[in-house]
Amino acid sequence: MRDNGLTIGDLAARTGLAVSAIRFYETHGIVQPVRNAGGHRRYGRADIRRLSFAMIAQRLGFPLAEIAGHLARFPAHKALTAQDWAEISRGFRGQIEARIAELERLRDKLDGCIGCGCLSLERCALYNPDDRAAARGPGPRHVIDAD
Repeated sequence: MRDNGLTIGDLAARTGLAVSAIRFYETHGIVQPVRNAGGHRRYGRADIRRLSFAMIAQRLGFPLAEIAGHLARFPAHKALTAQDWAEISRGFRGQIEARIAELERLRDKLDGCIGCGCLSLERCALYNPDDRAAARGPGPRHVIDAD
């Protein structure tokens, strides 16, 4: 590691990302390297955390544009503080809670459906008598809509 910034190879070694993946994240504004006198990219140590955060948030299903939007509110070449990360966390918290609730509804409805044995919401007297769910729209309404 160098005092004048991390090379893309250094950053790849620290994050486990391929160089091409770092360039991909760069095009989406997750990291913004500076160029040295020779024109080579140099990254700050704070970029390790930015990339790690993006990888985790993507794994949780958040779109890259949304992740970049959260990070764009802060200076690109400054390490984020604990308060900054807490602010970003608050931005995701509501969505995470909604996803947890949706997964719990899915788990609970799926248990009931499997217990019923028919596996047909069109015929199911327990969860969909007289196909009432059809009035709420197409698709798996019992999971998508909160009862």
